[in-house]
Amino acid sequence: MTQTGNYGARRGSLHMVLVGATGLIGTEVMKRTADHPEIRLTAISRREVPLPDGARMEMILADPASWGEVIGQLSPDVLVSALGTTWRKAGQSQEAFHAVDHDLVVACATAASEARVPQFIGVSSAAADRFSKNFYLRTKGEMEQSVKKLAFARVDMLRPGLLRGKRGNDRRTKERLAIMASPLTDLFMGGSLKQYRSIPAGLVADAIYALTEARADGRYVHDNEAIRGVLLRANAKRHLASGRLDAGD
Repeated sequence: MTQTGNYGARRGSLHMVLVGATGLIGTEVMKRTADHPEIRLTAISRREVPLPDGARMEMILADPASWGEVIGQLSPDVLVSALGTTWRKAGQSQEAFHAVDHDLVVACATAASEARVPQFIGVSSAAADRFSKNFYLRTKGEMEQSVKKLAFARVDMLRPGLLRGKRGNDRRTKERLAIMASPLTDLFMGGSLKQYRSIPAGLVADAIYALTEARADGRYVHDNEAIRGVLLRANAKRHLASGRLDAGD
């Protein structure tokens, strides 16, 4: 189900908690705090993370085993999960990979649900499918299904394609080559293959902020095209609201 609902001007402040702050999208989310003074961001991490210049936020360091407890105590308005490891970091172990990309995400989401957090926004993967023969896509699909069953008023799952952005010391040779070739390969990805096209991680982070303004309850999945649609609608709403304010001056 792709979100086509309303994105209105936010009323009052909002507390957003982020898990997965050390990754590419998590970093982009933190970078944008200065652009959203109406949002109070708290990131939870197992290790200290350099805060982006101008970031307006709080960082809580805790063992992942206690993240659920921390989330329950914070009781935010929205939980954002940008959690995800790599096959290499997981030691090429399916069990270790599943422990992060499924178990830890679901544990954090469960704690938020039990604390009556209204909204969950999670970063998944293009083509996530709990019935897939591909272990990575199956894990992402199982995570989505587990979270959707929880008692959130609204769940948004983002399924970006190949993420473009600076990953620091996280060097993945095959991925770097794919990103370099993406301006060309994207041209040949039409139809159902559009979901695999590259997309800037910054756009995904922008969509996360925009989705905190969504008013409709339900379960929503956003692929590349839908992510861009979220931003288009949010920007249109802001321009419309700005025009009304100008007309009233």
